[in-house]
Amino acid sequence: MRVLFLLPGLLLLAIGCDTDTNHNTNRDNTAVNERDADGYSLTPFDQSNEQSDIDLVAEIRSRVLEIEDLSVNGRNVKIITNQGQVVLRGPVHSQAEIDAIGNVAESVAGAGNVDNQLEVQQR
Repeated sequence: MRVLFLLPGLLLLAIGCDTDTNHNTNRDNTAVNERDADGYSLTPFDQSNEQSDIDLVAEIRSRVLEIEDLSVNGRNVKIITNQGQVVLRGPVHSQAEIDAIGNVAESVAGAGNVDNQLEVQQR
């Protein structure tokens, strides 16, 4: 009787396991963090507390999350705004992701208001 309950549970577990081996397991961002600590690169600490900037980030993030087939890194890019100017930073998996995220940000913030500093992550 226990086997009847155990077998479906194991089957569900096996189905839910990620078998995609294309994921980058190297999550060490030490070099990038050291580079960004130079004082010249914007970080999330530079995010404005003005409500209009907070709303801008929220709208861009919401639309970025709607992009189909976006990597986890793509979904977690840094979106920093200050006085309506948007900076996008972080690693993504492809140039297509850089373009898609940049297009979303420009459609929300307006052309000329986005500094796209996204980088393709080396695998």
